[in-house]
Amino acid sequence: MATDRPMQLGMVGLGRMGANIVQRLVRDGHNCVVYDVNADAVRAIEADGIVAATSLGDLAARLDGPRAVWLMLPAAITQRALDELASHLGSGDVIIDGGNSYYQNDITRAGQLAPRGLHYVDCGTSGGVWGLDRGYSLMIGGEDDVISRLDPIFRSIAPGPDRRQPTPGRTRTDGTAPEGYLHCGPSGAGHFVKMVHNGIEYGMMASIAEGLSIIKHANVGRKKAEADAETAPLRDPEFYSYDIDVAEVAEVWRHGSVVSSWLVDLTADALARSPELSEFSGRVSDSGEGRWTVEAAINESVPAPVISAALWQRYDSRGEGEFTARVLSAMRSAFGGHVEKPS
Repeated sequence: MATDRPMQLGMVGLGRMGANIVQRLVRDGHNCVVYDVNADAVRAIEADGIVAATSLGDLAARLDGPRAVWLMLPAAITQRALDELASHLGSGDVIIDGGNSYYQNDITRAGQLAPRGLHYVDCGTSGGVWGLDRGYSLMIGGEDDVISRLDPIFRSIAPGPDRRQPTPGRTRTDGTAPEGYLHCGPSGAGHFVKMVHNGIEYGMMASIAEGLSIIKHANVGRKKAEADAETAPLRDPEFYSYDIDVAEVAEVWRHGSVVSSWLVDLTADALARSPELSEFSGRVSDSGEGRWTVEAAINESVPAPVISAALWQRYDSRGEGEFTARVLSAMRSAFGGHVEKPS
């Protein structure tokens, strides 16, 4: 359904999420002008009849005031793009950072733009590549009046009311959280909430992966065990003789289980397509949010062992623990004459 308050938005960055956000906005009656350094991404969206600018200056010139421009860029290049874009904007215009920037940078950026009359909004955006159809959960930071002015934009991007039952204990009748977007507070608050959201995501993903791996290896008792001084024997191997279909476990967990979730849905689909997941190497990246969440937990003296452990596991998946393991082997060799077994 088209919005009753159509607005205009500039979008910088047409990657995995930026292009889909534009599609949702246009589908809901808004007007968008877009820009990306990737010519293929621009051509693809122009084919849908959406206006593409040739530069940030051209994008700013094509927008009516007061202008609103959304940056959907990797955190590493956001500042450079923001600085250039700001030079083409004027008093009353708004820059929205929808990427995964560090929340402390938001506070600095808002302070730097304010003397020029420019407004800054940080908008943590969750939904991944599925957001075009599902909508995006938005966690927003910035000035009250600016957020209110942009409400039609956020409402169109967010999932909106769904078929879920209302939260039983919820007594609040106003607010936008049930529709999938929330003004969390002043500058930085949106990205702070999104940062912690991603830290939680690390922990949830790790626990699902670890649990399924334990199930996958439940047949270890049937395998021939090495008998030597360097290998601890399996106690009671008869208790580990199950050949369990991991893909079917993920599937059954989707239906009525306490751990059922979108992450389990995605895992079940991946295992159904490729039971051994052989196309993946197991190298897991981290884009910063988990690190920042752990740092915040330390500064707040809040125990966060699960999120911390999930972060360390990602480092280990990339071989960052290799030297640690070598030191361990060296110590075992030195004090006990232990010889490394071949991999």
